[in-house]
Order: sequence, then C-alpha cells, then structure tokens
Amino acid sequence: MEIAEDYRDAVLPGSTWEKRQFSRCDFSGADLRRLVTQGCTFDECDFSGADLGESRHQASAFRSCVFDRTVLADSSWSGCSLLGSSFVDGGLRGMSVRDCDFSLANFSRANLRRRSLSGLRFREAGFVEANLAEADLRDSDFRGARLTGADLTGADLRGAKLDANGLVRAKLRGARVDLETAIAFAAAHGLVVD
Repeated sequence: MEIAEDYRDAVLPGSTWEKRQFSRCDFSGADLRRLVTQGCTFDECDFSGADLGESRHQASAFRSCVFDRTVLADSSWSGCSLLGSSFVDGGLRGMSVRDCDFSLANFSRANLRRRSLSGLRFREAGFVEANLAEADLRDSDFRGARLTGADLTGADLRGAKLDANGLVRAKLRGARVDLETAIAFAAAHGLVVD
C-alpha cells in the first residue's frame, strides 16, 4: 500500500494501474490524462486541480477523496465506489458514469444540470443547493440524501427513490415522476391520499 505519497504535479499520462492501493496520497495538479485504473483503491486522496481527462476507471474505489476543480472531461467510470468523496466546483462535468455508488458523497452547490445520472446510488449524499435541473435521474437512489434547496426543476425522476425529506426540501417544479413518487410527494406535503 502506498501511504501518504506525494504525487503533486506528477506527469503520468497514459498510465495503467491495476489492483494498487493508495491512502492519503496527494495527486493535486497531477497530469493523469488517459489514466486507466482497474480494481484500485484510493482512500482519502486529494485530486484537486488534477487532470483526469479521458481516464477510464473500472471497479475502482475512491473513498473520501477530494475532487476540487478536477478535470474529468471524457472520463469513464464503471462499477466504481466514490463513497464519501467530495466534488467541489465542477461536480461530475464530463464524466460518463455507470453502476457507480456515490453514497455519502458531497455535491453541495454543484452544477449537474442536464447530466445523465440514471441508475446511480446517492444514498445520504449532500446536494444542498445543487443544480440538477433537467437531469436524467431515472432509477437512482436518493434515500437519505440532503436535498435542501436542490433544483430538480424538469428532472426525470421516474423510478428514482426519494424519501419524504427530499420531496419537501427540493425544488421539483415540472419534474417527471412515476405514480409511486407522486403519491409519496402528496403524502410528504400533508395530503391524504385515499
């Protein structure tokens, strides 16, 4: 395991990492374009200002990592866990994500407008004042997510799982929902459904 290694401003484009483990490593400002990770683990690593453009990640875990102003353009993430990670100033811009777990992640004030985030797990994630307007959130799991002031105007929420708190605190005007969510919304707002 590589513990608290300093990769700041490292130039490692096109690298391939398999089953490597990193803990408390600093990748800030690093050039990691076209990086390929498979089965890697990153715990409490800092990717602030790093360039992860065109990178590919499969079955890798990025737990409690910081992505602040990180370049994620044209990156692909499949079957990854980003548990407790923080996405500051950029959100998931440019990422293609499939079957990923963002539980406990922080997206407060992130601009995720019109993003395709269907089928993802966002349990207990923070979306305070995030912009999710017109996003594709079908079949995603938002149970326990903090959605105070989150803008889900016009978002597609069919099949998504939201609890009563999220249905009350988020802005949902014009959102597309299924019957189950419509009933839950009515109940969360004090209506009696017979």
